[in-house]
Amino acid sequence: RVLVAINAGFFTPEGKPLGLVVTQGKRYGAWKSSSSLGSGIFAESFSGQLSISRRSSPSATYGALELIQAGPLLIESGSKVGGLDSGKSALRSILVTDGGTRWWIGKTSSCSLAALGSALASGSPEGWAIGNAMNLDGGRSTDLFVSSAVPGGPINRRGFLNRPVRNFLVLKSR
Repeated sequence: RVLVAINAGFFTPEGKPLGLVVTQGKRYGAWKSSSSLGSGIFAESFSGQLSISRRSSPSATYGALELIQAGPLLIESGSKVGGLDSGKSALRSILVTDGGTRWWIGKTSSCSLAALGSALASGSPEGWAIGNAMNLDGGRSTDLFVSSAVPGGPINRRGFLNRPVRNFLVLKSR
């Protein structure tokens, strides 16, 4: 049963992943070694361990059951990442963790990556310290679904002019 779904990752004009995507152990797209758009990795290992980390090497991705290469990273090891773009404002889909058991998935109002990094540096929307945070996507493809099984749900945030989304990060009950 799907609890939450949010758009994640970037795509080429032909609809192929711009970066690596792994689902159920199957690899799609290709490792993106440059550009901030692929600087972050969300992964679930075969043992069920979840993490957000900086892009390191493609060989580090072979232990992933699920993986999305996106970005940029906004917070790393509790500090705002430097060099985030302050010019372009857009809606953003983001993923945040304390590095332990707390996770937050959300959609922002229109903001720059630098402003979002600064806001997250003071803590999560729930008030806990952030270990790592990454931008999953942004712009007109930013969608969020929260089921009625989640307190505060149901929520379905899809703008009228939104582009079709090809890839989602989905949280399911185990």
